[in-house]
Amino acid sequence: MLGLGGLWLLWRRPPAAGVPAKNLRFRKVASGVSHPGSTSPRALNIFDRDLKRKQKNWAARQPEPMKFDYLKEEVGSRIADRVYDIARHFSLALDVGCGRGYIAQHLNKETVGKFFQVDIAENALKNILEMEIPTVSVLADEEFLPFRENTFDLVVSSLSLHWVNDLPRALEQIHYVLKPDGVFIGAMFGGDTLYELRCSLQLAETEREGGFSPHISPFTAVNDLGHLLGRAGFNTLTVDTDEIQVNYPGMFELMEDLQGMGESNCAWNRKALLHRDTMLAAAAVYREMYRNEDGSVPATYQIYYMIGWKYHDSQARPAERGSATVSFGELGKINNLMSKGKKSQ
Repeated sequence: MLGLGGLWLLWRRPPAAGVPAKNLRFRKVASGVSHPGSTSPRALNIFDRDLKRKQKNWAARQPEPMKFDYLKEEVGSRIADRVYDIARHFSLALDVGCGRGYIAQHLNKETVGKFFQVDIAENALKNILEMEIPTVSVLADEEFLPFRENTFDLVVSSLSLHWVNDLPRALEQIHYVLKPDGVFIGAMFGGDTLYELRCSLQLAETEREGGFSPHISPFTAVNDLGHLLGRAGFNTLTVDTDEIQVNYPGMFELMEDLQGMGESNCAWNRKALLHRDTMLAAAAVYREMYRNEDGSVPATYQIYYMIGWKYHDSQARPAERGSATVSFGELGKINNLMSKGKKSQ
Protein backbone atom coordinates (compact mmCIF):
# COMPACT_ATOMS: atom_id res chain seq x y z
CA MET A 1 0.00 0.00 0.00
CA LEU A 2 1.14 3.52 -0.71
CA GLY A 3 0.74 6.21 1.93
CA LEU A 4 0.10 9.76 0.71
CA GLY A 5 -0.70 12.71 2.96
CA GLY A 6 -2.36 10.53 5.59
CA LEU A 7 -4.32 8.53 2.99
CA TRP A 8 -3.97 4.91 2.08
CA LEU A 9 -4.46 4.55 -1.66
CA LEU A 10 -5.11 0.86 -2.26
CA TRP A 11 -4.69 1.16 -5.99
CA ARG A 12 -4.96 3.72 -8.74
CA ARG A 13 -6.57 3.01 -12.12
CA PRO A 14 -5.61 4.98 -15.24
CA PRO A 15 -6.41 8.68 -14.86
CA ALA A 16 -9.27 10.13 -16.84
CA ALA A 17 -8.48 12.28 -19.83
CA GLY A 18 -8.55 15.98 -19.05
CA VAL A 19 -8.25 15.48 -15.27
CA PRO A 20 -4.57 15.92 -14.39
CA ALA A 21 -3.53 14.53 -11.03
CA LYS A 22 -2.20 17.91 -9.88
CA ASN A 23 -5.74 19.31 -9.89
CA LEU A 24 -6.76 17.00 -7.04
CA ARG A 25 -6.12 18.51 -3.63
CA PHE A 26 -5.81 16.78 -0.27
CA ARG A 27 -6.03 18.18 3.22
CA LYS A 28 -3.28 17.33 5.65
CA VAL A 29 -4.80 14.96 8.18
CA ALA A 30 -3.26 12.60 10.67
CA SER A 31 -5.15 9.70 9.14
CA GLY A 32 -7.99 9.14 6.73
CA VAL A 33 -9.53 6.68 9.18
CA SER A 34 -10.58 7.81 12.64
CA HIS A 35 -9.15 6.14 15.70
CA PRO A 36 -11.48 3.66 17.43
CA GLY A 37 -14.12 5.54 19.38
CA SER A 38 -13.07 8.95 18.03
CA THR A 39 -15.80 11.40 17.14
CA SER A 40 -16.55 15.09 17.12
CA PRO A 41 -16.76 16.60 20.64
CA ARG A 42 -20.33 17.79 19.96
CA ALA A 43 -21.57 14.43 18.65
CA LEU A 44 -23.38 11.65 20.45
CA ASN A 45 -21.28 8.50 20.42
CA ILE A 46 -24.05 6.08 19.39
CA PHE A 47 -22.21 3.62 17.15
CA ASP A 48 -19.05 1.61 17.62
CA ARG A 49 -17.29 2.63 14.43
CA ASP A 50 -14.43 0.18 14.96
CA LEU A 51 -16.96 -2.68 15.18
CA LYS A 52 -18.70 -1.43 12.03
CA ARG A 53 -15.37 -1.49 10.20
CA LYS A 54 -14.85 -5.09 11.31
CA GLN A 55 -18.37 -6.08 10.26
CA LYS A 56 -17.93 -4.60 6.79
CA ASN A 57 -14.50 -6.18 6.41
CA TRP A 58 -15.89 -9.57 7.44
CA ALA A 59 -18.75 -9.27 4.94
CA ALA A 60 -16.35 -8.33 2.12
CA ARG A 61 -14.16 -11.39 2.86
CA GLN A 62 -16.97 -13.89 2.31
CA PRO A 63 -16.61 -16.29 -0.65
CA GLU A 64 -19.67 -14.88 -2.42
CA PRO A 65 -20.17 -11.26 -1.29
CA MET A 66 -22.31 -10.55 -4.38
CA LYS A 67 -24.95 -12.89 -2.93
CA PHE A 68 -25.86 -10.13 -0.46
CA ASP A 69 -25.41 -7.13 -2.78
CA TYR A 70 -28.97 -7.07 -4.13
CA LEU A 71 -30.26 -4.20 -1.98
CA LYS A 72 -27.18 -2.00 -2.27
CA GLU A 73 -26.98 -2.55 -6.02
CA GLU A 74 -30.63 -1.58 -6.42
CA VAL A 75 -30.26 1.63 -4.41
CA GLY A 76 -26.96 2.38 -6.16
CA SER A 77 -28.69 2.14 -9.55
CA ARG A 78 -31.42 4.54 -8.38
CA ILE A 79 -28.82 7.07 -7.29
CA ALA A 80 -27.11 6.69 -10.69
CA ASP A 81 -30.46 7.45 -12.35
CA ARG A 82 -30.60 10.71 -10.40
CA VAL A 83 -27.07 11.56 -11.58
CA TYR A 84 -28.13 10.97 -15.19
CA ASP A 85 -31.08 13.32 -14.66
CA ILE A 86 -28.59 16.21 -14.33
CA ALA A 87 -27.52 17.21 -17.83
CA ARG A 88 -23.85 17.89 -17.26
CA HIS A 89 -20.46 16.19 -17.17
CA PHE A 90 -18.80 15.79 -13.76
CA SER A 91 -15.02 15.84 -14.13
CA LEU A 92 -14.31 14.66 -10.60
CA ALA A 93 -16.71 12.74 -8.35
CA LEU A 94 -16.56 11.26 -4.86
CA ASP A 95 -18.47 8.29 -3.43
CA VAL A 96 -18.67 8.44 0.38
CA GLY A 97 -19.04 4.98 1.91
CA CYS A 98 -18.74 3.29 -1.48
CA GLY A 99 -18.62 -0.33 -0.29
CA ARG A 100 -17.79 -2.39 -3.38
CA GLY A 101 -18.70 0.46 -5.77
CA TYR A 102 -22.46 0.08 -6.05
CA ILE A 103 -22.99 3.50 -7.66
CA ALA A 104 -19.98 3.84 -9.96
CA GLN A 105 -20.73 0.54 -11.73
CA HIS A 106 -23.93 2.09 -13.12
CA LEU A 107 -22.24 5.27 -14.44
CA ASN A 108 -20.21 5.84 -17.61
CA LYS A 109 -17.30 8.00 -18.76
CA GLU A 110 -19.61 10.37 -20.60
CA THR A 111 -21.10 11.42 -17.23
CA VAL A 112 -18.17 11.16 -14.79
CA GLY A 113 -14.53 11.70 -15.71
CA LYS A 114 -12.88 10.26 -12.61
CA PHE A 115 -14.25 8.68 -9.44
CA PHE A 116 -12.76 8.73 -5.94
CA GLN A 117 -14.28 5.98 -3.77
CA VAL A 118 -14.01 6.26 0.02
CA ASP A 119 -14.85 3.58 2.55
CA ILE A 120 -13.94 2.65 6.10
CA ALA A 121 -13.40 -1.04 5.22
CA GLU A 122 -10.23 -1.96 3.33
CA ASN A 123 -11.55 -5.37 2.25
CA ALA A 124 -14.52 -3.75 0.50
CA LEU A 125 -12.11 -1.56 -1.47
CA LYS A 126 -9.95 -4.55 -2.40
CA ASN A 127 -13.00 -6.39 -3.78
CA ILE A 128 -14.45 -3.43 -5.64
CA LEU A 129 -16.61 -4.11 -8.69
CA GLU A 130 -15.33 -3.55 -12.21
CA MET A 131 -16.38 -0.32 -13.94
CA GLU A 132 -15.42 1.70 -16.99
CA ILE A 133 -14.71 4.94 -15.08
CA PRO A 134 -11.11 5.46 -13.86
CA THR A 135 -11.22 5.26 -10.05
CA VAL A 136 -9.05 5.79 -6.99
CA SER A 137 -9.92 3.90 -3.81
CA VAL A 138 -9.26 5.72 -0.52
CA LEU A 139 -9.48 4.21 2.96
CA ALA A 140 -11.08 6.92 5.11
CA ASP A 141 -13.92 7.59 7.55
CA GLU A 142 -17.11 9.26 6.32
CA GLU A 143 -16.88 11.75 9.18
CA PHE A 144 -13.28 12.77 8.38
CA LEU A 145 -12.94 13.25 4.62
CA PRO A 146 -9.27 14.00 3.82
CA PHE A 147 -9.87 16.33 0.86
CA ARG A 148 -9.54 20.08 0.52
CA GLU A 149 -12.29 22.59 -0.04
CA ASN A 150 -13.88 22.92 -3.51
CA THR A 151 -12.43 19.68 -4.90
CA PHE A 152 -15.34 17.67 -6.37
CA ASP A 153 -18.10 18.44 -8.86
CA LEU A 154 -20.27 15.60 -7.57
CA VAL A 155 -20.51 13.71 -4.27
CA VAL A 156 -22.69 10.62 -3.89
CA SER A 157 -23.37 8.30 -0.96
CA SER A 158 -25.48 5.16 -0.76
CA LEU A 159 -26.62 3.41 2.45
CA SER A 160 -23.63 4.47 4.52
CA LEU A 161 -24.41 7.68 6.40
CA HIS A 162 -26.88 6.01 8.79
CA TRP A 163 -23.88 4.55 10.65
CA VAL A 164 -22.03 7.82 11.34
CA ASN A 165 -22.10 9.24 14.86
CA ASP A 166 -22.14 12.86 13.73
CA LEU A 167 -24.40 13.18 10.69
CA PRO A 168 -24.36 17.03 10.71
CA ARG A 169 -20.55 16.97 10.60
CA ALA A 170 -20.55 14.39 7.79
CA LEU A 171 -22.88 16.57 5.70
CA GLU A 172 -20.75 19.63 6.43
CA GLN A 173 -17.66 17.69 5.27
CA ILE A 174 -19.43 16.78 2.03
CA HIS A 175 -20.45 20.41 1.48
CA TYR A 176 -16.88 21.51 2.20
CA VAL A 177 -15.28 19.30 -0.47
CA LEU A 178 -17.86 20.20 -3.14
CA LYS A 179 -17.08 22.92 -5.67
CA PRO A 180 -19.54 25.83 -5.95
CA ASP A 181 -22.54 24.66 -7.99
CA GLY A 182 -21.57 21.08 -7.14
CA VAL A 183 -24.26 18.61 -6.16
CA PHE A 184 -24.62 15.98 -3.46
CA ILE A 185 -26.89 12.99 -4.13
CA GLY A 186 -27.34 10.50 -1.32
CA ALA A 187 -29.48 7.72 0.08
CA MET A 188 -29.80 6.36 3.60
CA PHE A 189 -32.12 4.07 5.52
CA GLY A 190 -35.22 5.68 7.02
CA GLY A 191 -36.99 5.23 10.33
CA ASP A 192 -39.44 2.54 9.18
CA THR A 193 -36.67 0.24 7.97
CA LEU A 194 -37.10 -3.34 9.28
CA TYR A 195 -40.09 -2.40 11.43
CA GLU A 196 -41.31 -6.00 11.17
CA LEU A 197 -38.07 -7.34 12.69
CA ARG A 198 -38.01 -4.59 15.32
CA CYS A 199 -41.56 -5.31 16.52
CA SER A 200 -41.08 -9.09 16.53
CA LEU A 201 -37.90 -8.91 18.62
CA GLN A 202 -39.45 -6.46 21.07
CA LEU A 203 -42.58 -8.55 21.60
CA ALA A 204 -40.66 -11.81 21.99
CA GLU A 205 -38.05 -10.37 24.34
CA THR A 206 -40.67 -8.64 26.48
CA GLU A 207 -42.65 -11.85 26.79
CA ARG A 208 -39.66 -14.13 27.50
CA GLU A 209 -37.32 -11.83 29.44
CA GLY A 210 -39.57 -9.15 30.93
CA GLY A 211 -38.13 -6.27 28.90
CA PHE A 212 -36.35 -5.48 25.64
CA SER A 213 -33.16 -3.90 24.36
CA PRO A 214 -32.62 -2.09 21.05
CA HIS A 215 -31.63 -4.61 18.37
CA ILE A 216 -32.26 -2.36 15.34
CA SER A 217 -30.10 0.75 15.15
CA PRO A 218 -31.78 4.19 15.35
CA PHE A 219 -32.43 6.04 12.08
CA THR A 220 -32.87 9.69 11.13
CA ALA A 221 -36.42 11.02 10.66
CA VAL A 222 -37.25 12.40 7.22
CA ASN A 223 -38.44 15.74 8.63
CA ASP A 224 -34.98 16.24 10.20
CA LEU A 225 -33.04 15.45 7.04
CA GLY A 226 -33.95 18.64 5.15
CA HIS A 227 -33.04 20.72 8.19
CA LEU A 228 -29.65 19.00 8.50
CA LEU A 229 -28.89 19.55 4.82
CA GLY A 230 -29.82 23.22 5.07
CA ARG A 231 -27.73 23.64 8.22
CA ALA A 232 -24.75 22.12 6.40
CA GLY A 233 -25.03 24.85 3.73
CA PHE A 234 -26.88 23.07 0.93
CA ASN A 235 -29.65 24.80 -1.02
CA THR A 236 -32.24 23.81 -3.65
CA LEU A 237 -32.96 20.74 -1.57
CA THR A 238 -34.92 17.67 -2.62
CA VAL A 239 -35.80 14.92 -0.14
CA ASP A 240 -38.06 12.00 -1.03
CA THR A 241 -38.77 8.56 0.39
CA ASP A 242 -39.23 5.14 -1.12
CA GLU A 243 -39.77 1.62 0.18
CA ILE A 244 -38.25 -1.62 -1.02
CA GLN A 245 -39.84 -4.82 0.26
CA VAL A 246 -37.89 -8.07 0.11
CA ASN A 247 -39.39 -11.47 0.93
CA TYR A 248 -37.40 -14.06 2.88
CA PRO A 249 -38.10 -17.68 3.87
CA GLY A 250 -37.97 -16.63 7.53
CA MET A 251 -36.50 -14.27 10.10
CA PHE A 252 -33.19 -16.12 10.39
CA GLU A 253 -32.57 -15.86 6.64
CA LEU A 254 -33.18 -12.11 6.89
CA MET A 255 -30.66 -11.79 9.73
CA GLU A 256 -28.12 -13.84 7.77
CA ASP A 257 -28.46 -11.47 4.82
CA LEU A 258 -28.10 -8.40 7.05
CA GLN A 259 -24.86 -9.86 8.39
CA GLY A 260 -23.69 -10.58 4.84
CA MET A 261 -24.41 -6.94 3.88
CA GLY A 262 -22.30 -5.71 6.81
CA GLU A 263 -25.46 -4.17 8.30
CA SER A 264 -25.48 -5.85 11.71
CA ASN A 265 -26.20 -3.61 14.68
CA CYS A 266 -23.16 -1.80 16.10
CA ALA A 267 -24.82 0.54 18.63
CA TRP A 268 -22.94 0.76 21.91
CA ASN A 269 -26.10 -0.05 23.89
CA ARG A 270 -26.88 -3.22 21.95
CA LYS A 271 -27.44 -6.44 23.87
CA ALA A 272 -24.55 -8.80 23.23
CA LEU A 273 -26.60 -12.00 23.36
CA LEU A 274 -30.20 -13.06 22.79
CA HIS A 275 -31.36 -16.33 24.32
CA ARG A 276 -32.22 -19.16 21.94
CA ASP A 277 -35.84 -19.39 23.05
CA THR A 278 -36.26 -15.64 22.62
CA MET A 279 -34.99 -15.87 19.04
CA LEU A 280 -37.32 -18.77 18.25
CA ALA A 281 -40.23 -16.86 19.77
CA ALA A 282 -39.34 -13.77 17.68
CA ALA A 283 -39.29 -15.87 14.50
CA ALA A 284 -42.72 -17.29 15.39
CA VAL A 285 -44.11 -13.80 16.10
CA TYR A 286 -42.66 -12.50 12.83
CA ARG A 287 -44.28 -15.29 10.84
CA GLU A 288 -47.61 -14.97 12.63
CA MET A 289 -47.89 -11.21 12.25
CA TYR A 290 -46.42 -10.59 8.80
CA ARG A 291 -46.48 -13.88 6.83
CA ASN A 292 -47.29 -13.71 3.12
CA GLU A 293 -49.71 -16.10 1.45
CA ASP A 294 -46.83 -18.16 0.05
CA GLY A 295 -45.33 -18.64 3.53
CA SER A 296 -42.49 -16.13 3.14
CA VAL A 297 -42.04 -13.11 5.41
CA PRO A 298 -41.50 -9.53 4.17
CA ALA A 299 -38.83 -7.09 5.27
CA THR A 300 -39.35 -3.41 4.51
CA TYR A 301 -36.43 -1.09 3.76
CA GLN A 302 -37.37 2.58 3.81
CA ILE A 303 -34.95 4.69 1.78
CA TYR A 304 -34.48 8.46 2.03
CA TYR A 305 -33.08 10.06 -1.14
CA MET A 306 -31.61 13.55 -0.88
CA ILE A 307 -30.21 16.09 -3.32
CA GLY A 308 -28.51 19.33 -2.30
CA TRP A 309 -26.48 21.93 -4.18
CA LYS A 310 -23.59 24.10 -3.07
CA TYR A 311 -24.31 27.77 -3.66
CA HIS A 312 -23.09 29.55 -6.78
CA ASP A 313 -24.02 32.96 -8.21
CA SER A 314 -25.30 31.35 -11.41
CA GLN A 315 -28.02 29.42 -9.59
CA ALA A 316 -31.63 30.57 -9.71
CA ARG A 317 -32.71 32.58 -6.68
CA PRO A 318 -36.13 33.57 -5.33
CA ALA A 319 -37.44 36.97 -6.39
CA GLU A 320 -37.22 39.86 -3.94
CA ARG A 321 -40.08 40.31 -1.52
CA GLY A 322 -42.72 42.66 -2.96
CA SER A 323 -41.58 42.31 -6.59
CA ALA A 324 -44.68 40.34 -7.71
CA THR A 325 -46.93 42.06 -10.28
CA VAL A 326 -49.99 39.79 -9.83
CA SER A 327 -51.62 38.95 -6.50
CA PHE A 328 -52.91 35.50 -5.53
CA GLY A 329 -56.38 37.04 -5.38
CA GLU A 330 -56.18 37.89 -9.09
CA LEU A 331 -54.96 34.39 -9.88
CA GLY A 332 -58.11 33.03 -8.25
CA LYS A 333 -60.22 34.70 -10.92
CA ILE A 334 -58.66 32.64 -13.71
CA ASN A 335 -60.97 29.69 -13.03
CA ASN A 336 -64.03 31.94 -13.41
CA LEU A 337 -62.74 33.34 -16.70
CA MET A 338 -62.01 29.86 -18.03
CA SER A 339 -65.45 28.55 -17.07
CA LYS A 340 -67.12 31.53 -18.78
CA GLY A 341 -65.09 30.88 -21.90
CA LYS A 342 -66.23 27.24 -22.03
CA LYS A 343 -69.89 28.25 -21.66
CA SER A 344 -69.59 30.77 -24.51
CA GLN A 345 -68.26 28.03 -26.78
